[in-house]
Amino acid sequence: MSIGIQAEILSGLVHLQKTEEASSLPVEPLTITKALQEFSECVRYLKTRRSKGAVINLESEADVQDVVFLMLRPWVHDLVPENPTGKTANRYALGDFFSKSAKTIIEVKFIREKEHGKEIIGELSEDIELYRDHCDHLIFFIFDPDSNIPDGDALKRAITVERMYAGKRLHCQLIIRP
Repeated sequence: MSIGIQAEILSGLVHLQKTEEASSLPVEPLTITKALQEFSECVRYLKTRRSKGAVINLESEADVQDVVFLMLRPWVHDLVPENPTGKTANRYALGDFFSKSAKTIIEVKFIREKEHGKEIIGELSEDIELYRDHCDHLIFFIFDPDSNIPDGDALKRAITVERMYAGKRLHCQLIIRP
């Protein structure tokens, strides 16, 4: 084997190692938030494709979870769907997604009708209580296609705050997309 070929192979292996090291770096919660803010644009693209490829229909929370997973997985290499937390108040919680490196739980909600839009604050508050001991960052992603949440800004102000529980910080964020 010539020295040139050996050098090329070695260079390729070094590049592969650097790529693997970079992909194993922890992701920042801000990166996750920024990606989720592009949800509507990604869905718009999939709904208006010129080719006969897959078209996405978002008709349930599971559909939204699938798109969120596909959007985040290339960047959040340790993203785990439906990760059970430990027991809280004699109850196990099942987070939609968890990243150990980012210490982040991502909870996806799909607003089905006006009544659900009015009651979502209670659901989010309950989730905060369930997940508060299991992560440092809790990101709520709400898909509200029919704008059924009466006051999204007020909901964001109520949820997007830093909380303290037994000396431990919990950063909560809320993203609402139509």
